[in-house]
Amino acid sequence: MTPTAWEFRNQLTIILNIARQNGKPYVDVDSGNLHKQVGGHSNSNHRMPVCRDVMIRMMQRGDSVLKEHGETVMIRYVLGATATPRS
Repeated sequence: MTPTAWEFRNQLTIILNIARQNGKPYVDVDSGNLHKQVGGHSNSNHRMPVCRDVMIRMMQRGDSVLKEHGETVMIRYVLGATATPRS
């Protein structure tokens, strides 16, 4: 089954919440790893643009793109209480 944007968003929310509960100040998320966790085929990147788009849309003020290559991206999500959504 092909992963949906909702599934990527849901899994990313879980990753962020677990890191927050463990007291981490930030978490680095790689789109390739997120894609695999949601069930994207490792030899197929056809849903990578959707995964990447979800990750970027979930960024908040203070978050940053650490690495970007083609359709893959690594984002550092800051988990502090001062993070606010970007407009």
